[in-house]
Amino acid sequence: MRLEGEGKLLRIYVGESDRWHGKPLYEEIVRLARAEGMAGATVLRGLEGFGADSHLHTARILRLSEDLPIVIEMVDTEERIDAILPLLDPMILEGMITVERVHIVSYRSSKSPDH
Repeated sequence: MRLEGEGKLLRIYVGESDRWHGKPLYEEIVRLARAEGMAGATVLRGLEGFGADSHLHTARILRLSEDLPIVIEMVDTEERIDAILPLLDPMILEGMITVERVHIVSYRSSKSPDH
């Protein structure tokens, strides 16, 4: 698969303890992205952060069990990002979703026929 040119970056900010049907929300978002044929998804675990409730979530030694921030990022075509947004909406009960335009310089799979 090759992907180049104009696209969108989708970022989803949730908590590590957030769940969807009893499973970790970030895992279910990645599963959905894969099922919907997205180019890819990456989950990033934050060391510290706060959200709308201003409650500090941190990985400092004394507070290891806190609900750490999670960011899921996906880059794909505008059409694919726009198509997955309505599917994500009911899943995100707390958190934030952002979308921004990006210019994709290179995205290639090792399974591309030209390799």
